Amino acid sequence: MESTTPVTPRNSPAAAPTVIVQRDTRAWRLQTWISFGLALLVCGTGLAWLPGADLDRAFMVMGYVFCLSTAFALSKFVRDNAVSPSDTPLWSLVVWGGFGVAMALTGWGLFRMDINPTWKAYLVVSWLYLISAAFTLAKMLRDAYEAERIERDHAQQ
Repeated sequence: MESTTPVTPRNSPAAAPTVIVQRDTRAWRLQTWISFGLALLVCGTGLAWLPGADLDRAFMVMGYVFCLSTAFALSKFVRDNAVSPSDTPLWSLVVWGGFGVAMALTGWGLFRMDINPTWKAYLVVSWLYLISAAFTLAKMLRDAYEAERIERDHAQQ
């Protein structure tokens, strides 16, 4: 899933170390975008055709959007703090708590809805697929950003 590119800094002695920059392949990037788009499509379709009250449908749409945005926020937070903590403990509580609350409230909403179990299963699977695809997309985008930054920094040296 990854390809590597050696980068040798400009204006440096021939003995300067070469930095290997790992990049995702085009196939992986395409698969990630298609998977995220498909997850949005199946969630949107399920929510648009959801039987029941409009209030239930509105709650589910808000829950899915809340989960999606907190998944991206959590992904960024975890990646930013992977090497060393750079955020305050309170921000950690906000990010993790927001994700937990979003998932719990959406799960609770799905559980309490008075709809056919087949519909519930569809909504749960599409919801979890969306969250998984969001984490994968966030990672892929962050990896690409970091690879470009490394190449740019080493090209300037």
